[in-house]
Amino acid sequence: MLYVRREVRRALQQTGEPGRAELCDALDEMLDGEGELPAQDVALHPIKRRVFRLQLRAGNVSRSYILKRVEPRVAQINRLAADRWLPALGLSDRCARLLATAADRGGLWVWQIYDDIGEETLARRPERSRLEAAVEFIAELHVRAGGHPLLLEVRQHGPDCGMHFFRTNVGDAIRGLEALSRSDLALPPQTTAVRDRLRERLSALLADAPRRERLVSEAGGPETLLHGDLFPKNVFVTATAGGLRARLIDWDHVGIGPWSFDLSTFLMRSPPGERSLIVSRYRDVVARAGWRMPGLAELNLLSDTAECARSANELIWSLMAMLENGAAWAHAKLAEIDGWLSGLRPVLDE
Repeated sequence: MLYVRREVRRALQQTGEPGRAELCDALDEMLDGEGELPAQDVALHPIKRRVFRLQLRAGNVSRSYILKRVEPRVAQINRLAADRWLPALGLSDRCARLLATAADRGGLWVWQIYDDIGEETLARRPERSRLEAAVEFIAELHVRAGGHPLLLEVRQHGPDCGMHFFRTNVGDAIRGLEALSRSDLALPPQTTAVRDRLRERLSALLADAPRRERLVSEAGGPETLLHGDLFPKNVFVTATAGGLRARLIDWDHVGIGPWSFDLSTFLMRSPPGERSLIVSRYRDVVARAGWRMPGLAELNLLSDTAECARSANELIWSLMAMLENGAAWAHAKLAEIDGWLSGLRPVLDE
């Protein structure tokens, strides 16, 4: 066990990550609870920024964990999703199991240690059977959480992703663009043109908010629990004795709102040829619960509303960086968001 501890600490030390000592203490305590370990190979692999895979191997036996560094607020959301909200819906096994948590002494970061559930994401393995299993689970999650009392608690921790999210983010983005116009920053001509196009486009969106709000009210269904970042890379589908089972990771952006917020994310990040299948399978599952989904034209507008709100939210952070720090990278980000919005098309062929 001493060898394992020493090698884990050495591997983490080399990353330069904050809170390493506290993370090592949590790993020591967790590994102590798993019994005596023989001398093992220890490997630490970066997956993405702030996320690592820790692998312990001894002969043919291996153990693997995911180490994730997040802000305290996000750590709390992930903990509640894993330990309270999903279990309350009878879905406790539909996310990676949270094994331990360690906060750094400065209170700025929290490390969370998860079971490693592998690499079988829809982004890696998009076979039709796996896609259908994923869509059926997403629909089941939305149905079970629709109007559930636990949403009162979720609302205290996650955003309202309905029309409030649309109005506030589009409005704040417009105010940020107007502040950029009044600032003393010397903008290159191309950034000035992008700024003006974005302000005109977002102003038109805000003027159209009443029409979109009526549709959300009429066709958005009951408020439900939203994953909030439903990219195929966050959807795992694995084979079990009972068949294919879907699970979701990275609940950092969990919130509440209409089901279309999650579904639009998933549709927009899926190949166009798969979108009709996704909508069909989702429609079948929610219909069994008595939910009525709107037609394609309405579904397209619901998706457009969610995508525009998300883009406006992303724009706000870039504008803040530009206004407060003169961030050079923000010029390219504004152009990227402008291109994304100008190229936004209906998610489904009508």
